[in-house]
Amino acid sequence: MTDIPDHAGPGLRFLLRVPVLGWIARDLLYGARDNIYYFLVILLTMEILLIMAYGLPALALSALALVPIVMGLLIAVTRG
Repeated sequence: MTDIPDHAGPGLRFLLRVPVLGWIARDLLYGARDNIYYFLVILLTMEILLIMAYGLPALALSALALVPIVMGLLIAVTRG
């Protein structure tokens, strides 16, 4: 019924069933890699609109949400 492969783990199956994230993840896994750019533009636009509406708290919460990602990238870079 669905196009989720049998070899996908439970975490990947859950991600592929989420409406917007699943669509982007499926495109990244099985072809059309240009859709990630549309997703990044949507995220940037959403961030700008949040900053315009809520000001500095929206910017601070966004930066706080990026801390684990940046820490992971720093660890990945220093491991070699």
